[in-house]
Amino acid sequence: MVSLVSPGRAQALLGLARIFVALLFLQHGTAKLLGFPHVAMFDGLKLVSLLGLAGAIEILGGLLLLLGLFTRPTAIVLAAEMVVAYVVGHAARGALPIHNGGELALVYGVVFALFALAGPGRFALDRSVHEGA
Repeated sequence: MVSLVSPGRAQALLGLARIFVALLFLQHGTAKLLGFPHVAMFDGLKLVSLLGLAGAIEILGGLLLLLGLFTRPTAIVLAAEMVVAYVVGHAARGALPIHNGGELALVYGVVFALFALAGPGRFALDRSVHEGA
């Protein structure tokens, strides 16, 4: 089969997607723990809570994903977090994601599963570590 994208370009696109998703995902953690960007529902959030733990995972995981460091295990943890977020925070509100507001958790979960399977792509510290070994 003829590919429209060369393997090198596919790796570059995967790397850019990882960076873009990480920057978006980081905002969820910083909104919870640092109050930036401000999200009213996180006002008064206690660090020792399920949302506080989620915020810590999102900041650490988002930074690791951004750097492309420990990408596969990080992506597995983040995908699992999104499953928990969906089950705990959304599923009880309705049967369909469109009704329960869980679309974003599901999309993030699928994207993180993709990074767990496909790896970090280009522009990742994982690649530097493996190539230097």
